[in-house]
Amino acid sequence: MSSSLSRPPALKLYGLIALMTFLWAMNFVISKIALREIPALLTAGLRTALAGLLILPIYFLRAKNGNGRDWKLRELPLLLYLGLFGVALNQLFFVLGISRTSVAHSAFMIGLTPILVLLLAAAARLERVTALKLCGMATAAAGVVLLQAKREQSSGATLSGDMFILLAALTFALFTVIGKRAAGGFSSLTVNTFAYAGGGLMLLPITITQSLKFSFAAVSAVAWASVVYMALFPSIVCYLIYYYALRHVPASRISAFSYVQPLLATVMAIPLLGERPTASLLAGGALVVTGVWITERG
Repeated sequence: MSSSLSRPPALKLYGLIALMTFLWAMNFVISKIALREIPALLTAGLRTALAGLLILPIYFLRAKNGNGRDWKLRELPLLLYLGLFGVALNQLFFVLGISRTSVAHSAFMIGLTPILVLLLAAAARLERVTALKLCGMATAAAGVVLLQAKREQSSGATLSGDMFILLAALTFALFTVIGKRAAGGFSSLTVNTFAYAGGGLMLLPITITQSLKFSFAAVSAVAWASVVYMALFPSIVCYLIYYYALRHVPASRISAFSYVQPLLATVMAIPLLGERPTASLLAGGALVVTGVWITERG
């Protein structure tokens, strides 16, 4: 527990949390911009590899400053396993999904991650499912049904895209549950470094194959900047802010900001991408967010 003397000012802390929320929400829009010019599989590989290259200097600088290595060689398979689910498959499914569906649908489907974490944790006997949590899950499920029933009215939303996004949420939920139980002795920087560097290596065959038949010279500066954004801000900067804030602010208070992300992403997609949210989309999204909120407090 940090002392009051070492605790940063509240304005700084919540300003950073608000920035983190904005950067994560903006990633949905930025990803769509990158995918206008770069194929989904190649985008996933480039984003993950670049994030790995960017986080490695931070990791080695930490080691150089005397923090040392907090993992052993026998634990390498576990760290790479976390990288497989936390990054490689997660990013692959996310990019494939958002290339096939709308920003609004993507944001609300990703918002189901806490419910998937609860279901997996309950299956592993790490959590207990209460009546209130079941009520929350039913509410969120009703929201998903409404989103799917009216998806043809939303800009670019498809069932296949939504299902890929759901798979992205599922792989991250697996990463969360497995990581919480098995990787508690690792620092967040270690887990993220192996996740992104290892994830980049896992996706390397796909990246190389896609690169051989793609003309990089045709890609605009805007698209390249979008890939850099995807690699730097949601992948590294946001996680560093999250773990910094977690030392001083209760996790439940930080998680409350996550409910703003779907709405924020949906609003930003209107002027930047021309998406037009419908009444049914907003109603379905509201049910999803409400259901997740009830589940987390059950």
